Amino acid sequence: MQPVAETDNNAEEILLGIAQYQQRQELHSELNATTHELLNIPAQISHMVLLSDRQWIDQERQLIGELCDQYNVTPPKNNDNEFNVRLGDLQFRWERHTEYSTYAVYRAGSFETPFEYPPICHLPKKWVASLPGEILVATHIALDDRLRPKRSLSELAQLFSSNTVIGSKVAGGSASVWSDNQIHKDGFGRILIHDDNLRSRQVGRLVQRLIEIETYRMLAMLPLPVTRQIIPQLARADQQLAKIITRNTELTSIEDEQRLLDELTKLAAKIEGLSAQTSHRFNASRAYYDIVKLRITELREERIEGLQMLQEFMIQRLSSAMGTCELVHSKLENLSLHVARASELLRTRVDISMEAQIRDLLKSMDNRAHVQLRLQETVEGLSVVVLSYYLVGLIAYGLKAFKAAGQNINVDLLTGISVPVVVIIVFFAVRGIRSMVNKMH
Repeated sequence: MQPVAETDNNAEEILLGIAQYQQRQELHSELNATTHELLNIPAQISHMVLLSDRQWIDQERQLIGELCDQYNVTPPKNNDNEFNVRLGDLQFRWERHTEYSTYAVYRAGSFETPFEYPPICHLPKKWVASLPGEILVATHIALDDRLRPKRSLSELAQLFSSNTVIGSKVAGGSASVWSDNQIHKDGFGRILIHDDNLRSRQVGRLVQRLIEIETYRMLAMLPLPVTRQIIPQLARADQQLAKIITRNTELTSIEDEQRLLDELTKLAAKIEGLSAQTSHRFNASRAYYDIVKLRITELREERIEGLQMLQEFMIQRLSSAMGTCELVHSKLENLSLHVARASELLRTRVDISMEAQIRDLLKSMDNRAHVQLRLQETVEGLSVVVLSYYLVGLIAYGLKAFKAAGQNINVDLLTGISVPVVVIIVFFAVRGIRSMVNKMH
């Protein structure tokens, strides 16, 4: 039996007669995507991270398409989130992430002064200025060939504008890296790498790790300004909560309790607003910080005598900032929990007070119902007398009519005899009616 030929679409959807997961190819491609360039040394790199909303992605693709038109190369597709293309003697790479975009320009070739004429200068200035977003990270990276002698301390000091230089051997001693972690006059940071014994694929991985460290450490720091603004607000909220709790023990009426509950509700709303404003940023910052620590570990640093290592500098500076953010985040969560507890206690007190008022009201209503019942019984007794009076009157009129018709009867005697009979009949009739009403309700 010959197998049935499948169309291309069916071949994508069916494997051995089993339906494939719809995004299988997309997920597999994501796992195997190349995140670093295969670089030749010597080389220079300019890397920028621009914070921008997701809505700008179409404009970014359009601008990259215009750049590609100038070099007569194929532009990115409409659904591309990353793009890598050769522009003359430059290699250009663009990636779109959740809240930022990265632009990297690579240029291979020898150089004497690493940061004097970086690759970004080869792109049209007007095009670069039109990129949407705000620059968060901008870094120049220069890679020295292994044949070139390592630069002396005086050369390093000149390259890094006499700033304090930090550095270490990385990749198991296969390269040396120096930086000053400062923003220079051109708005870019600087990293210098010397190839000691790097393999071809190690170069791209090393550069990518350094770029990610630069990127994610700044992303991890994003909540710090907001954190510093929140600290005095949390202090005031904490004091306000302490005053509310103190006043809670001095309340004497339910109106005071309700007023205090309103204040506590407003305080809770304010704290929840701060939490909603910062929780996403704090969680993202924590994730970025973990990536920074992982990438620093992957560098496999070894000390260069007399220099502070990258790991020491990064963790020392970054950990204190992250500790502040974590402390404020924890304080915010604890304050929210304390306000919730205070609100619950105050609501319980208000509920108890209202229940006491309702109990008193029900007791008062019960007393009024009892009095009403007594009044009703009194009225019922009077109604028996009134009804009996009118009935006896009617009987008397009837007897007088009989006597006027010629009947020899004693009207007064018969009227008097009818009085007790009428009273008894009316009494039992009224009781019967009341009994029927009670059974119905």
